[in-house]
Amino acid sequence: MGSKLKVAGWLAVGAVAGALATMQLQAIARSSVSQLPLEELQQLAAVFGMIKTDYVEPVDEKKLITDAISGMVSGLDPHSQYFDKKTFKEFREGTTGRFVGVGIEIGMEDGLVKVVSPIEGSPAFRAGIKSGDLITKIDDTVVKGLTMDQAVKRMRGEPNTKVVLTIFRKAETRSFPVTIVREEIRQQSVRGKVVEPGYAWLRVSQFQDRTVEDFARKLDEIYKQEPNLKGLVLDLRNDPGGLLEASVAVSAAFLPSDVVVVSTNGQIADSKSTFKASPEYYLRRGGSDPLRKLPDAIKKVPLIVLVNEGSASASEIVAGALQDHKRATIMGAQTFGKGSVQTVRQLSPETALKITTARYYTPSGASIQAKGIVPDVMLDETAEGNLFAALRVREADLEKHLQSGQGAEAKDEAREKAREEARKKLEDDANKRATAPRPLPEFGSAEDFQLAQALNRLKGKPVLVSKTAVERKAETTAN
Repeated sequence: MGSKLKVAGWLAVGAVAGALATMQLQAIARSSVSQLPLEELQQLAAVFGMIKTDYVEPVDEKKLITDAISGMVSGLDPHSQYFDKKTFKEFREGTTGRFVGVGIEIGMEDGLVKVVSPIEGSPAFRAGIKSGDLITKIDDTVVKGLTMDQAVKRMRGEPNTKVVLTIFRKAETRSFPVTIVREEIRQQSVRGKVVEPGYAWLRVSQFQDRTVEDFARKLDEIYKQEPNLKGLVLDLRNDPGGLLEASVAVSAAFLPSDVVVVSTNGQIADSKSTFKASPEYYLRRGGSDPLRKLPDAIKKVPLIVLVNEGSASASEIVAGALQDHKRATIMGAQTFGKGSVQTVRQLSPETALKITTARYYTPSGASIQAKGIVPDVMLDETAEGNLFAALRVREADLEKHLQSGQGAEAKDEAREKAREEARKKLEDDANKRATAPRPLPEFGSAEDFQLAQALNRLKGKPVLVSKTAVERKAETTAN
């Protein structure tokens, strides 16, 4: 494997921005036939016919049409997408947090799958798999050389089917097989704990269907354990986003009732909305409010929000709302910059269209599209500095990204240069050492440098502010 590929493998520390989505499960057509460009459609039909008759081998008609739709949608922006049967199923699993598998949260280490945490009550949890375990084989497939996505797909499957994981446990210096029966798993998008007397850490890793209920339950547990909470760290690092309503609810937990959390604006009437910090803006029809039982103290507890380049979409809504209302201090790195809303419109029982329908704006009216939330306090990833930050992709780096609507953006040449320099440095270091750089510590662990700085801020102690991080400003396009 070349050193460039090695570096790419190490960069599994970041997150790819997820959709900030509202779900509309009815089929919709907004244009009448009379408005369709008939000449262009005739060309499309002619190309379709030529491929059918002249191509070197027979082509499936349905695949041709599906590919045409996919190409049309992918040409819009990086977040619009046509869902076929397979990808629509995967999308729904992502937003519901339910899938069939073994039940572990994973990362990568030295080319192997590392167990970050077994999900409580899951088959993996019951089988005794522990945090820190390394998975070296999945059935008969060696993990070394697989991407994380490939490893995940091999561990998932049909309910009640078996998968054999070969585990290497460092603490015991031994490898052993574990046979696990797959079952439906509900992902835990919220984790939290009292890190020391008076101070707690609460992490939201993604905004899913059950995030608000899990968030309220975990906060309640924290307050029962520590009724006199002096400070809370809300961790949104590498949170790629998710459901708009969930982000409004998490913001509402900390804000006064009825203040603006976020507004959206697009071409159609449905996209012009203002969401406030009250139940009618985040509750599903007929549902009860999970936040109603939270202690009143949550509205006033000193609050730090941790973000980084992987914080996108719904997590940026929360950070922007809490920053604009001066409810929290935002610490970390400038966020991904995904300030657009995708609406999912179902086309058939098994297919759908995810299409960008609006930009969203923080309470002050700022669009963060292709810019992101600028922290109040810039932090490096570690005490040694930012090991991987320059290499992470942001919205502004994506081809065909949507403009902010508040000034045209151009490619940031300085950032492109910094990325190349950082990549070259990692490759040179790898060639010298023949080993990968030490991975970043797990979020929430005792070695978490940024969490330690957030706790220092809450206690009024000195904070090791980044000496190198600067705000990324949107540049105007030259004429």
